[in-house]
Amino acid sequence: MLLAGCSSKGADVAQTSANTASNVTLTATQRQHITLYTVTPSRFHSSVDTTGVVDFDQDRATQVLAPFSGPVAKLLVAQGDRVKRGQPLATVTSPDFAAALGAYRKAVVTATNARRIADYDADMQEHHAISQREAEQAQTDAVAAEADRAAALQALTALDIDPQALSALRAGKDVNRVEGVIRAPIAGTVVEKNISPGQLLQAGSTPCFTIADLSRVWVKANVFGNDVESVHAGDPASIAFGESAKPLPGKVTNVAAEVDPDTRAVVARVEAANPGGALKKQMYVRVRIESHEARDGLLVPVSAVLRDDDNLPFVYVAQQDNSYARRHVTLGERVGDRYLIPSGLRAGERIVSDGGLFLSFIQSQ
Repeated sequence: MLLAGCSSKGADVAQTSANTASNVTLTATQRQHITLYTVTPSRFHSSVDTTGVVDFDQDRATQVLAPFSGPVAKLLVAQGDRVKRGQPLATVTSPDFAAALGAYRKAVVTATNARRIADYDADMQEHHAISQREAEQAQTDAVAAEADRAAALQALTALDIDPQALSALRAGKDVNRVEGVIRAPIAGTVVEKNISPGQLLQAGSTPCFTIADLSRVWVKANVFGNDVESVHAGDPASIAFGESAKPLPGKVTNVAAEVDPDTRAVVARVEAANPGGALKKQMYVRVRIESHEARDGLLVPVSAVLRDDDNLPFVYVAQQDNSYARRHVTLGERVGDRYLIPSGLRAGERIVSDGGLFLSFIQSQ
């Protein structure tokens, strides 16, 4: 292209001079090296390109805390295992069961005796052997003892006691030793194992496992500056990772109400399916978020925009006399391979989309 502009043909060189101080004219041969683009109003969706970090879907993940105290007897799963809801994860030799069993047995005996006394006193009161007040007090004591028995049974149930052992207790049979079982509260994958055999657990405070459903994940995308105004819940998104992997579709489900003090970014949460578990926690990914609402504006090819010595953007606009005028424009956001032009151009004008550097070289001669 440059050789065409600097050819030995004297007539061509003469015709490349400007009609005015700012316009450039080309010969018919030189015009073959440029492409014109007619500026027309376009309907488009704003997009934001950024990075993000993969996290578990916190609505589908949970940390399993020790439901009772005592040393770990045996681990039944390993990290990475898929488990079903209610599946045993580990067994614990817990003194909590001995205390709960003793409390239940005591409550059963107390409730049985209190009810027997209440029934006896009711019969005595009918024969006027005791006062009505004494009979009512016995009935109150029986009801209270039965409530204590129900509470003791509920405490055993809360410890997730083996159903067969619980049935034997309710039938009045003796159960000498009950082993605690930590069970999976949800179905998913064991992504963290924090305990080992012999470790002493504290009820309600020792983290034992983390289970997550990895079929869906969250991607926490960082949105900066003016881009925040373009991102809303419900916007479609795509998540790119690796060089050859196909981007995964997602959707913005939440936009944070505050700025992260460390990154100075607003976090947009993107929810996405995770086929084959391709997205891993803490993985860095590229995220493109497209605005759900369409907008109207003037878009021009990225190749049409050049920069002057002051780094200001400009384009070459075709004039009626077949010359080309340099005109500065205001650049808006980038939409794919096009720029939004808020000001500087009008619909219907023709600009040089390819070959602008050729014109710039000629103009500088």
